[in-house]
Amino acid sequence: MANWPLRKEIGDQHEQRITRELERRGWTVQLCGQGTYPLAIQDALRCTDSSLRQFPDLIAARGPDLITIDAKTRMPSTTTDRYAISRKSLLASLQFLGMNAPVPLYYVFGDLAVLTPPEVMHYPNAIRHSSGSYYLISTRQAHRFDDVFGTIATAHAA
Repeated sequence: MANWPLRKEIGDQHEQRITRELERRGWTVQLCGQGTYPLAIQDALRCTDSSLRQFPDLIAARGPDLITIDAKTRMPSTTTDRYAISRKSLLASLQFLGMNAPVPLYYVFGDLAVLTPPEVMHYPNAIRHSSGSYYLISTRQAHRFDDVFGTIATAHAA
């Protein structure tokens, strides 16, 4: 999808959906990353290979728990049962985890399934696309949103 404004709109909608779902489970959520910068900075970042382009989209807390989310839209593949994670995104995510331990980073896909960057890199059936630009991982490897972030019932009982 080459149309940046359309991609941005779809991404924003996905981030809003994730935010609503987390808030329903008792999380406090804040936007972060490239999408929160002024337009001039966003435009300049798009012209670089900086890992700041891949910074997580959301940060959330519930009690003492702090997490980050990288919202991945247009996943899974429309022709396979795999999610595709760009190599650049995965490397930036692993770098982020190394610099910000112990704050976890989760990929949340369009179907609200969840994976972590180390899982994408190390699952035995994660394969690199022939172009070398993407890691492909079976949708069966993903975790359910409720299993990772709690259920609505649990949030209201607490």
